[in-house]
Amino acid sequence: MKKGLVLVVISAILAACGGKGQKAAEPAEDLNAKKLLQGIWVDAETGDLSFQAEGDSIFYPDSMNVPAKFMIVGDTLFLQGSNMTKYPIVKQTEHLFQFINQNGDVVKLNKSDGKELEQAFEQEPPVTLNQRKTIKRDTVVFSGNDRYHCYVQVNPTKQKVFKSKINDDGVSVDNVYYDNSIRVSIFEGRSRIYQHDFHKEDFARLVPQDFLRQSILSDILVIDNDAESVNYNAHLVMPDSPSSYIINVKISYKGKMSMNVSE
Repeated sequence: MKKGLVLVVISAILAACGGKGQKAAEPAEDLNAKKLLQGIWVDAETGDLSFQAEGDSIFYPDSMNVPAKFMIVGDTLFLQGSNMTKYPIVKQTEHLFQFINQNGDVVKLNKSDGKELEQAFEQEPPVTLNQRKTIKRDTVVFSGNDRYHCYVQVNPTKQKVFKSKINDDGVSVDNVYYDNSIRVSIFEGRSRIYQHDFHKEDFARLVPQDFLRQSILSDILVIDNDAESVNYNAHLVMPDSPSSYIINVKISYKGKMSMNVSE
């Protein structure tokens, strides 16, 4: 029995206004085409596993890929992941399925009768790719004769982050990760002058929303200090990508915080 995460149910697709105050009827799903797609499909040329359609969900052999809801309307396959994607169907029979992927190439698949292939899809919930462990640091800085302890604690959370990628078939799939919250505290002796649990949403005014949605708050590091503040770098990273944003965070010895994007 599959334990993979199944995403939200596909709602209205291609709804259009039919006139003032009226909506055109939504296109009907082709239930016969959905029935034909049930089963395990392999690349017609290489024999590599592509996906398994079961019920109204498509499962992938890569355990990092989140299963997706699907439906077929007219001559188009719709997949609902973190984004809705659609793929024109070129040909479909009981044992053959051809569609155009996001690269504009025709993907040719054959249905497999091999029962032994089913175990490739009997996977645990999607594997998450971040470290998922608590990290603690204590950095001591001096300003004149004053000594400050700067604590940073990276805490894993249960907040899921979905990152879209294109698989070998040229199909958009989602990988799942878990975000972090990071507690930053500054003490002078036993006196706490600052404490805050940072989440990636704290940086929403500085980071584009599309990037923020698929990013993880990876770390916050002490960089240096000066006569007025302790200076940190907050790292927002896009999983499986070199893309990242570094945010300069300044926390004054009076407990005031400001931030800006690192150049």
